Amino acid sequence: MGFEEATIRSYEGKSDRAQVEDLERRCEVGPGERVFLFTDSMGDPMCRIRNSPMYKMLVAELGKELVGVIRGSIKVVTVHRQARDLARVGYILGLRIAPLHRRKGIGSSLVCRLEEWFIANDVDFAYMATEKDNEASVKLFVNKLGYMKFRTPAILVNPVKSIHPFHISSSVEIEKLTVEEAGFLYRKFMASRSEFFPNDIDNILRNKLSLGTWVAYPRGETFGSDGQLPSSWAMLSVWNSGEVFKLRLGKAPLSCLIYTKSSRMMDKFFPCFKLPSLPDFFHPFGFYFMYGVHRDGPMSGKLVKTLCQLVHNMATKSKDCKVIVTEVAGHDTLKHHIPHWKLLSCLEDLWCMKALKNEEGNTLQELTKSPQTRALFVDPREV
Repeated sequence: MGFEEATIRSYEGKSDRAQVEDLERRCEVGPGERVFLFTDSMGDPMCRIRNSPMYKMLVAELGKELVGVIRGSIKVVTVHRQARDLARVGYILGLRIAPLHRRKGIGSSLVCRLEEWFIANDVDFAYMATEKDNEASVKLFVNKLGYMKFRTPAILVNPVKSIHPFHISSSVEIEKLTVEEAGFLYRKFMASRSEFFPNDIDNILRNKLSLGTWVAYPRGETFGSDGQLPSSWAMLSVWNSGEVFKLRLGKAPLSCLIYTKSSRMMDKFFPCFKLPSLPDFFHPFGFYFMYGVHRDGPMSGKLVKTLCQLVHNMATKSKDCKVIVTEVAGHDTLKHHIPHWKLLSCLEDLWCMKALKNEEGNTLQELTKSPQTRALFVDPREV
């Protein structure tokens, strides 16, 4: 039996906002058989793409009902082993289809129309990220639309425990970098080592949502502006994602709910026990995203952990930030030095790519077959 074809058009803020927000509330994110998250765009459905250099949002209509939405952004990135190898890439995110209208080809139509916009703007590659276990999304993009599996990063989530801030080791020196200093280091150490390193890194670092970049190194050594580096060092930047949109846990096992409630009570009345506790995830909350995590030297793992503790202490001063999130390459040993809860860090992302120009096919094959041990720079504008 055939289905009525949906009308695909650009998002109109005044007339579409209420329906898009309602659709978002009805669409979960994550593995629904365990837990899922709802997103709250706080009155701006374009919030997750608005900080990108170029962006577009499309909606799908059946009659007068809005049944689908998709967002896309375009930027210039490095894609090869040399920083001079640049490409225009289009990123697909926020594809949502109303539950009662799935499996009718609406998702495919939205993606194809967004790809047309990419092609019209000279995009070399389209790429997207989804949960590794999201079978519906994988079937749509890989099996039906010709995308190739590219990377499987690990998502690390750590709860913010406001009662017990971390003590920063006196053996570690921490400095906050200027935008110029941070941009220089990222271009020098990550641009040629990371796929999809954004060419407009300075714009990211200057964005009002970027809280800053910090570097850590052993006390007594020197971190010089003249290029002199200590024997071990680490750096990372922080993005306040909670200023863009909120999250809320939609479903969880009863045991998780009981543990959340009881652990907070124990933490409040018996702080001397220092038991791990979970914040209240059942009401809308914000989060910090750590990006551009880089390290070098034999002590750099400890330095990364110290920087994470610094970010945690920053988050305790925010009434809204409930978790700290970062994303690292699946085989990167960095994840052993970044504090995270296995209970919350159960998801793996799946990145998929598609060449939109015939001559880029060989480059795509090379990228998808290259080892997954390279550094990962996750653009915080695409979280």
